[in-house]
Amino acid sequence: MRYNGRICCDNEFGARLIGGQTRTAGIHRCLYYAFFMAIMTGALAQIRVQLPWTPVPLTGQTIAVLVSGYLLGRWWGGVSQLIYLVGGVGGIPWFSEWKGGLAVFSGPTSGYLIGFVLAALFMGEAFHRMRKPTVLKIVVTTSAANFILIYIPGLIQLRAWVANINGVDPSVPDLLRLGALPFVFHDLLKISFCSSLIYHCRKGRPANFGKIGC
Repeated sequence: MRYNGRICCDNEFGARLIGGQTRTAGIHRCLYYAFFMAIMTGALAQIRVQLPWTPVPLTGQTIAVLVSGYLLGRWWGGVSQLIYLVGGVGGIPWFSEWKGGLAVFSGPTSGYLIGFVLAALFMGEAFHRMRKPTVLKIVVTTSAANFILIYIPGLIQLRAWVANINGVDPSVPDLLRLGALPFVFHDLLKISFCSSLIYHCRKGRPANFGKIGC
């Protein structure tokens, strides 16, 4: 984000969303939208399917995570997910199953939550630097954020959690069976949805998005 007496977000959406406002007013509005995206992440966390062989559920959270980075820019997208993370640890019951508190962060899914912050930051930075976004570039960027920046911290924490529960480190195939492979198809659907949404935002349609700056 850059300042020159007035505030300007890092991408096209953010610039139109915030408009040319004073620094204080612009920051307040950025925080408002960051908190809104944190709420959206929490709401989508309640869309969940618990598979019988893994402690990690299927959820809709990553839609808000991936989109927030694009919508709010390279910093405020990450801020939105940091608000979600810190707020949940602080007791706001917006983690999956309406849970909150530090106990959730010691569970098997906390690594994925950390990955949300990284993924949102990456999305914002990538689209800030992307001069001519194409469908392929958008899909590759969104896939990298999901499968690398969310999965890797998630698998690291899941491995530690399983080792603590069972007293032995899980093998790589077992770890992937628990924390990655069951979610690939589901995540590909979410990536397709997010990529389509971002692409149409960049193209300036549909028309109703113009009312909020997209």
